Amino acid sequence: MRKSGVTSRRAFIAAVFAVLAGGILHAPNARAGQTVGPVTNMPIPRFVSMKASTGNVRRGPSTTHRIDWIFKRRDMPLKITAEHGHWRRVQDQEGAGGWMHYALLSGVRTVLASDDMMIVYARPDVESRQVARFERGVIARLGSCSTDWCEVSAGGYSGWASKQDLWGVLPDETRD
Repeated sequence: MRKSGVTSRRAFIAAVFAVLAGGILHAPNARAGQTVGPVTNMPIPRFVSMKASTGNVRRGPSTTHRIDWIFKRRDMPLKITAEHGHWRRVQDQEGAGGWMHYALLSGVRTVLASDDMMIVYARPDVESRQVARFERGVIARLGSCSTDWCEVSAGGYSGWASKQDLWGVLPDETRD
């Protein structure tokens, strides 16, 4: 009995240190190589979007840390790379980032057109009709994704774009 108490205490202490370091934990039931956040138990990395039109990005996970950036684009996709309490470490497309309060973030998925004049097709097929072209930096809502294609919508246009032309979705991610 004593030995299991010591083992669970060690596991608890290791988890606390990982959380305090802003790190990520390996879940015992996660797939090989997959990590989950110690706070939400959701996959790390993952994508979210900005809920607010502006958001302070801080050097550390509290309001006492200095503001390094101010993101000023509502619905901008951000990659979460770590969690600590109510704070999430995020990165934008260019790799800039820091810690943001979770209240400024939304689970609504958006993507950025990363290719200049990205073609949006009627179906997930390059032989299908072209519906629109999105300029680089256009923010689009993300719908379902297959291995190579994602459904996107922006500016009243909706269709399918090649996953490689989007930032805000993981290469191996599929969505229904």
